[in-house]
Amino acid sequence: MKNIEKVLEIEALTENISKRFASSNLLKIKILYFISQYENMSLGIIVDKLGMKKSNFALMTRELEDEGLIVCKQGEIDRRVRLLYLTERGKAELDDFLAKFNEYFSEDSGEVSKAIEVVCKYLNRKI
Repeated sequence: MKNIEKVLEIEALTENISKRFASSNLLKIKILYFISQYENMSLGIIVDKLGMKKSNFALMTRELEDEGLIVCKQGEIDRRVRLLYLTERGKAELDDFLAKFNEYFSEDSGEVSKAIEVVCKYLNRKI
């Protein structure tokens, strides 16, 4: 199996597993996660990590703002830059998802954790 085939299989499998634990839209959970990981970063970085079109991301973030899960603020140094932050409610929803997901994978060995970490680092370098 070629690397791209392995990556596609990993993506499909993780998407299916993730859907089991998302109390709402899985894309919403992904956006909340990336916002939590890349706070104080521009929207462009988050959009690149998610592989979304900026217009779709803008629609989704507007919906998340309306739901009270995120807030959008102008950058202090560069006023053209918009920064996203999780609200307490957004953090709680993400934490709930991550807790369920973590419980499901609690039996993982150190070897599995290391393999996942290596794949994550590799894919992040490719983006």
